Amino acid sequence: MARIIAIANQKGGVGKTTTAVNLAASLASLKSRVLLIDMDPQGNATMGCGVDKNNLEQTGCDLLLGEHGFDECRVRVAEPTPGFDLLPSNSDMTAAEVGLMNTEQRERRLAEAIAAVTDSYDIILIDCPPSLNMLTLNSLVAAHGVLIPIQCEYYALEGLSALLDTIGQVQNSRNPELKVEGILRTMHDPRNNLANQVSTQLIEHFSSQVYTTIIPRNVRLAEAPSHGLPALLYDANSRGSIAYQTLASELLGRTARSSAAV
Repeated sequence: MARIIAIANQKGGVGKTTTAVNLAASLASLKSRVLLIDMDPQGNATMGCGVDKNNLEQTGCDLLLGEHGFDECRVRVAEPTPGFDLLPSNSDMTAAEVGLMNTEQRERRLAEAIAAVTDSYDIILIDCPPSLNMLTLNSLVAAHGVLIPIQCEYYALEGLSALLDTIGQVQNSRNPELKVEGILRTMHDPRNNLANQVSTQLIEHFSSQVYTTIIPRNVRLAEAPSHGLPALLYDANSRGSIAYQTLASELLGRTARSSAAV
């Protein structure tokens, strides 16, 4: 059965979608069977995978509202290299959020929709919207863990505290198995003293929950989405791509150790 990981942060601009796309591609390159679910109506993860969000017949909206099945909505991306499946998104997902408000078990629709396919994957990544709404709640209820990208800046710890409170509320009321998968430092510049200070504080407060891998600021990583490619396919030797490949290995290693300990 797949490990389901929601990639979430209520603060925008922290590298959440960049992490979702590049981690999916890097995990696939390590022979993992990967599904990436884009739950953000902006559809940035969809576009970053080379799928035109404006030219989709079905999206995750159709799956959540029960209008189409999973196989009708998913697309295959990042071929011909080891590819992965994508459940795409566009502005229709806003309609899904509205439609879910009048639906029974509305916070469990994503979990129910993918329950039948979890054995087909090793890892399922969910790119959440940068806010706490019904789409994010569906993602957290469906997930086993939350990967939190965080930019090492002044307000980082305050925003992280709010997100951890949200995760705690979901644990208490809807998904007791949910846990913090890991905290990922993104867009890091080692020449910035404040970034180094915040990085140190994160390790002091959260210890082993902080991934050893650090995602650097990298021009090639920033350019890749405009070409509809993960950095691995745009420039595999760039520092950003190498960092995400390293993160994929670290994540799989942690997952294996966690499974062995159970």
